[in-house]
Amino acid sequence: MSGGWLKLEGMRAVVTGGTKGAGAAVVRTLVDAGAKVVVASRRQPNEPVDGATYMQADLSDETGPTDFARRAEERLGGIDILANIVGGSSAPAGGFAVLGDDIWQQEIDLNLMSAVRLDRAVVPGMIRQGSGVIVHVTSIQSRMPLPESTTAYAAAKAALSTYSKALSKEVAPKGVRVVRVSPGWIETEASIALAERLAEKAGTDLEGGKQMIMDGLGGIPLGRPAKPQEVADLVAFLASPRAGAITGAEYVIDGGTVPVA
Repeated sequence: MSGGWLKLEGMRAVVTGGTKGAGAAVVRTLVDAGAKVVVASRRQPNEPVDGATYMQADLSDETGPTDFARRAEERLGGIDILANIVGGSSAPAGGFAVLGDDIWQQEIDLNLMSAVRLDRAVVPGMIRQGSGVIVHVTSIQSRMPLPESTTAYAAAKAALSTYSKALSKEVAPKGVRVVRVSPGWIETEASIALAERLAEKAGTDLEGGKQMIMDGLGGIPLGRPAKPQEVADLVAFLASPRAGAITGAEYVIDGGTVPVA
């Protein structure tokens, strides 16, 4: 996607979860479009994007988002775009019975409260300047939860989606847009590693492993997962002035996995 077409030159952007997968693709796309980008990361990435600034931050910690937002604003002189991509699940398999309070809290802190706390730190500055865009990455699991291991993750992402809608209604009159991107399976390094493990266990090849994942999701009509760059292109468009009339909406990018509108 053409950086000039997006009109992001000189925009000040913050990205969370931007060291790998779709997050890294978002960082690369925003930098290529001319934005000044600060990335929150627990550790320095193996392949940092030239032109992006990486700041150490633990966004699952209660004070981490506020501290990071302060440092990012000081570095950029303000924030025009906040792309909240951080998320994931480390819950064990076994269904609801193995999910103790500690696991529930970990999933909520990472997948919901990190965004809530960061918004609370960043949005007031956007309101003062009369403009800004928040992009929250949710998940189709908010509508199609996988109960074996991701019940808490799915519930946290569903809460993030509802919170995002409420926030959009509150801040849109003040010049701040809030939009959601809801991915299905994305072909990241981690998902390929999972497909390889499944393939090895089943005695098949990588494509067979991918098919097993798609079957587990109930099928993907497009026949493949989304590419990280495809997710990044959608995020960049929604964050850009080209999407200036879009707020409060959720955009699903899942190859048709969710069977209903």
